[in-house]
Amino acid sequence: MTKDKRIVLTLDAGGTNFVFSAITGNEEIVEPVHLKAVTTDTEGCLATLVQGFTTVKQKLDAEPVAISFAFPGPADYERGVIGDLPNFPSFRGGVPLGPYLESVFGIPVYVNNDGNLFAYGEALAGALPRVNKALEESGCKRRYKNLIGITLGTGFGCGVVIDKVLLKGDNGCGGDVWCMRNGMYPFVIAEESVSIRAVRRVYAEMSHEPMGDLTPKDIGEIANGTRPGNVKAAQESFRQLGQVTAATLVNVLNIVDGIVVVGGGLSHNAKWILPGMMEEFARPVGTFTGSLLPTLQSEVYNFEDPDERAAFLEDKDVYLDVPHTDRQVLYCAQRKVAVTISELGASKAINLGAYNYAIQQLEK
Repeated sequence: MTKDKRIVLTLDAGGTNFVFSAITGNEEIVEPVHLKAVTTDTEGCLATLVQGFTTVKQKLDAEPVAISFAFPGPADYERGVIGDLPNFPSFRGGVPLGPYLESVFGIPVYVNNDGNLFAYGEALAGALPRVNKALEESGCKRRYKNLIGITLGTGFGCGVVIDKVLLKGDNGCGGDVWCMRNGMYPFVIAEESVSIRAVRRVYAEMSHEPMGDLTPKDIGEIANGTRPGNVKAAQESFRQLGQVTAATLVNVLNIVDGIVVVGGGLSHNAKWILPGMMEEFARPVGTFTGSLLPTLQSEVYNFEDPDERAAFLEDKDVYLDVPHTDRQVLYCAQRKVAVTISELGASKAINLGAYNYAIQQLEK
């Protein structure tokens, strides 16, 4: 797919700015076009979207084959209908955005959520091929086909890819984890502890200081000792986020059984988030008889830690003789998965996911 010459128009739809671009062969081929997002006026928003895609199209030497992008939900992504977005009142009541853009540009339009496209981009052009390449170079026979991609930022985004197929679900909710039960507060949604607001809240609670206008970036600098503040409170705010993230992912991992990649703005504080995740992954669960069992069937390795990466890449699979024959079969003697941080960054991964999703849909 990396050598595919077809061009797909893409969009990064934020609440402040719309960033339009074009991709071919997993490479951005134009200077992105930035336009101010219009969130309160339907006609104004539609006009801005048409303007952005038109401007990018005029920069191209060949015709695009599709438009593909992430847009906030709730939405009926399968049919390209955007629903009642809190931050985009211009879409109240539902607006068929995909069909409208198809009528304007005369090419297929695919709309998805950012968590799904982040995971898809990482599965086809990011973390999954990177981990498999490292396994190959280390001489390990294992290869992975499944991926869980999570984004840590304003909210708790997630997407699931199983053997190169994006899990969408029958209602467009496949892979959603933000509303799962919170591992620390069972009657609260997970996102209340896995978000920017969570980091700020925990820091204020632990430091006994007013929240003020501190950002997660500020709190990260406090955690690293490069900004004045309560270091322990700052580090704990990220550790708790990691803990609840992993408590949520345990349920997903037991079903999907693949690589986990973490992205989004908060992932820059991975050195404080990952220990909380690994601690939670290792927490056992019990039975009524008092026995303790691992909460996961697979061992989880922190791919960002050199020692754990080396242990993950070690080949423990063996060939066994089939009794009374001259055949051998490979025995996967160890169940293992890895958690890694996105090297692409969320924005690029989402755009690559949008591109690859369009190409995959066109080939159906």
